[in-house]
Amino acid sequence: MKRTMLALWMILAAPLVAQVAHTEHTVKRSPDAPPSTATVEDLSWLAGRWTGDGLGGSTEEVWSEPMGGVMLGTFRLLRDGKPVFYEFMNLGVTDQGLTLRLKHFNADMTGWEEKDKFVEFRHVSTKGPLVQFDGLTFRRDADDALTIFLALRSKDGTVREETFRMKRTR
Repeated sequence: MKRTMLALWMILAAPLVAQVAHTEHTVKRSPDAPPSTATVEDLSWLAGRWTGDGLGGSTEEVWSEPMGGVMLGTFRLLRDGKPVFYEFMNLGVTDQGLTLRLKHFNADMTGWEEKDKFVEFRHVSTKGPLVQFDGLTFRRDADDALTIFLALRSKDGTVREETFRMKRTR
């Protein structure tokens, strides 16, 4: 009986140890957490154009419909009407589960990451309107609104949270 109870507790507790709080609205995925079982289709509601603000400027994020097991996205930040940087994003399932990968580009299209490198956010959980990746949370709000919370690490190692507030425009 004790062995059965211990096994049941371990199964029920597994989701609790798969993540820890990272910032107020983001989580950090446990390195030993099993791969996510979420699919790209679970985020199909994200397809479309979103505009809003974040990082001290105007933002736009555009996502394609799922096709071939992948959604593609672009992001741009403008300040004073001028481009600051862009991102090219790929949302798909890898051997680590649902993963959002992205590359950054300056306004002149020079890349931030090395040719074969990218930033990766692994899916942690989906709970109602929250889709949580390691250090990144999408919150689907009422009236076609979206809030994105991003954990940003400074050069000194401190982590702060940046909030993007967006509305679907089409």
